[in-house]
Amino acid sequence: MKKAYVVAEVAIAEADAYASEYSRHVLPTLAAYGGQVLARGGTRVQLEGGDDAHHEGLRTVIIEFPSLQQAVDWHRSDAYARLRAIRQRYSVGRLFIVEAG
Repeated sequence: MKKAYVVAEVAIAEADAYASEYSRHVLPTLAAYGGQVLARGGTRVQLEGGDDAHHEGLRTVIIEFPSLQQAVDWHRSDAYARLRAIRQRYSVGRLFIVEAG
């Protein structure tokens, strides 16, 4: 079974609300699906493709899952649905899943 990675690039509009209403609560939703955070908001160095949508100010998150299906199931889960709405309220960005090669 190939591992899969959820990758998010997010520009946060309201950092305090994002941290208290989203970030503090998202980690427990990952456990049931085998998700493990590999990177979460560390220093980002934009090497190529920098533009208004892709820049050093983005928060980057990488979450590893045992499989593509488990990553999809987590994203669609009831446990994450409420938090997804909160994330979307306080930030803009993109989120995708990539399966290991």
